[in-house]
Amino acid sequence: MDKKKAKKEKRTQGPAPKLRTRNILLAVLSGGLLTAAWPTWGVVPLIFIGFVPLLLIEDRAAKGDGGKVFWLGFLAFLIWNTATTWWVWNATPAAIMAWALNAIFMATVFWLFHLTKKKVCNNPWGNFFLIPYWMAFEMLTYIWAVKWPWLNLGGVFSSQVSWVQWYEYTGLAGGTLWVLLVNILIANILQFFSSKEAKPILISIGLEAIILIVPIVISKSMYKHYEEQGEDTEVIVVQQNCDPWNEQFDSEFYDQVIQNNINLSLPLVTPNTRFIVSSESAIQEGIWLHELDKSKALKTLHGYVSRFPQLAFVIGGTTYEWVPKGMEDDFPARRVGETDKYYYCHNSALLIDSVGLQHRNKSHLTPAVEAIPEWMGFLRNFSLTMGIARGTLKGDPESKVMTFGDHKIGAAICYESAFGEYVSSFTKKGADLLFVITNDGWWGHTPGYRQHFEFSKLRAIESRRCIARSANTGRSGFINQRGDVLQQTHYWVPDAIRATLKANTSVTFYAKHGDYLSRIAVYLTFVMLITLIAKTFIDLGKNKKTAKTAKKK
Repeated sequence: MDKKKAKKEKRTQGPAPKLRTRNILLAVLSGGLLTAAWPTWGVVPLIFIGFVPLLLIEDRAAKGDGGKVFWLGFLAFLIWNTATTWWVWNATPAAIMAWALNAIFMATVFWLFHLTKKKVCNNPWGNFFLIPYWMAFEMLTYIWAVKWPWLNLGGVFSSQVSWVQWYEYTGLAGGTLWVLLVNILIANILQFFSSKEAKPILISIGLEAIILIVPIVISKSMYKHYEEQGEDTEVIVVQQNCDPWNEQFDSEFYDQVIQNNINLSLPLVTPNTRFIVSSESAIQEGIWLHELDKSKALKTLHGYVSRFPQLAFVIGGTTYEWVPKGMEDDFPARRVGETDKYYYCHNSALLIDSVGLQHRNKSHLTPAVEAIPEWMGFLRNFSLTMGIARGTLKGDPESKVMTFGDHKIGAAICYESAFGEYVSSFTKKGADLLFVITNDGWWGHTPGYRQHFEFSKLRAIESRRCIARSANTGRSGFINQRGDVLQQTHYWVPDAIRATLKANTSVTFYAKHGDYLSRIAVYLTFVMLITLIAKTFIDLGKNKKTAKTAKKK
């Protein structure tokens, strides 16, 4: 009885003050390392040790030395989320919810890994259970209502594209796997060293050297020997520099934005120009898809491209259409006042040529800003964007290419450029060039627009497509098939640039198979969760049996 009482008191008291302080410092260190590694000003190699302090905390907790794994993980991940994406606040106060929720999700993943390791394999080799859990979580960030893949680990290498040329086979998930393996092996070396187990130390050091160095060597070789494929295609990118927070939105302002696009691009047009690319929402007036002839902006742009039949203008705009009869209960459907009419609002990319118009609607909508989860139905007609936009937009269910001449174009709209499998799906449908049109002016002169630009470099490698990127206020630019930036504009400066890009038609392994590594991780996670539940029930049964035996005695 005395022993039981002592154990109960130990659990109640928690870890000693020194241990508690050390754990907090290690959690803060992990959060700081992950932040310091992140683009665009980070030191990338720090990502390889970012999880090590947390793994050391978990190891001590698994051995019964105290420490609240969930809350220490939450502290580390809250620091990382807040310090790297603080700029979201500029666009929406929902940023606080985004930081907190993502930190909670990450801490939950780490806690589940801790429980599994403790039940199934409570030694340093059990650290590998973190890999499928974390990769499955990153898969969820692409598909559930709270879509937020911004901090998926593989994205950290956007500033070192020569290290990850093999993304054309693995996608971003390959980078996540690499980061976790290196972190775990370093933590294992430290843990085995403290237990003075020579053989496991040597094995871990050998694996660490191979896993850290070999991918870089292979990638450097791929980078050096890769030759761009496809026909030369001349493209102009326009950065119109329209302030999205401008409160003087009227027809005169709308006309001026369109005229700015024409004035900036016209001096660069040559007989070889095939595309002019402008930003998301560059057409400020709302366009009804069944009344295209009533749009003044479309008439102006159609008149412009009619002077140059060899080119097409790709530009973003807000479009509307009536909801078909019987679809009024569709969540994105908006009612017109007190009438029985409903309409959809889209964030669209439009391709305008001398013949007509094609369009596609944004599929991956920005959480809270463009999409309210259906379980938050009471906010159906509202938005958490300080009143700039209201309601949930209607998106296309899948990617859609647009055709001009011999070219098929994949135009990713804003946040969609964070979704590797989605962007590469354009190439499966024949897209030989990728365009990214976005409006990053909501975030102001913060790391937000620079981080967003970085995604396009990884999308170029995954799909081996050249990318022309137009951002309303910057950064705009051109990226080749190796992920190299060919040209880029300055922030908040009206500009237009021209480049000759290779229009590639081959489809990469990653584009064909998508996020297969993440799907494997999801299956493994199910197996681990079932194992964890089974072990928990088995242990409960044993404990009850032991208690009954002791009571009889």
